[in-house]
Amino acid sequence: MMPLLAALIVAAAVLWAARQIAGELRAARDDAARRRLLMLVGLYAPGIAAAQQDPRAFLVWYPLAKITRQLLPADSAALDRAAGGAFPFPAERVQAAHAQWTADWLAWERTHDGEYKLKAVAAEQELAASPDSPVLRGKLDAIEREKLDTYQRRYAEYVRIAKALQSLQDG
Repeated sequence: MMPLLAALIVAAAVLWAARQIAGELRAARDDAARRRLLMLVGLYAPGIAAAQQDPRAFLVWYPLAKITRQLLPADSAALDRAAGGAFPFPAERVQAAHAQWTADWLAWERTHDGEYKLKAVAAEQELAASPDSPVLRGKLDAIEREKLDTYQRRYAEYVRIAKALQSLQDG
């Protein structure tokens, strides 16, 4: 009877120890998962801030977030639940960035047009005072070329970024 009782006590102790170890392992895994989630939140905080300031930042940060989502799907799902949408960049934020990029372009376009109209008017007034001056005629022509060159460069950038932002929304 005594050896049976001793065996039961040893078995109970082993079972209790196994449960304690399993609980500690579970707690360690949970703690590691929380640390990983907090690390991801910290990792993307600068990207979120940058994207709010400049829509072009999405073109750098969004692909990194996509890679993270592929590598850590469970962590990404937990962050999505906590954030109430796709973390760190929900679709609405990407759409808003595209809209902001377009609004910024339109504002720049108006400003650019106004600046060059003023330059052209000033040059035309100088030319009116000296209509035979080739230097003043050249100055007016240079203003028009500069206006067009600046516009074309900026428009090319606008289109490139707008298409890239659109592809983030589509993909």
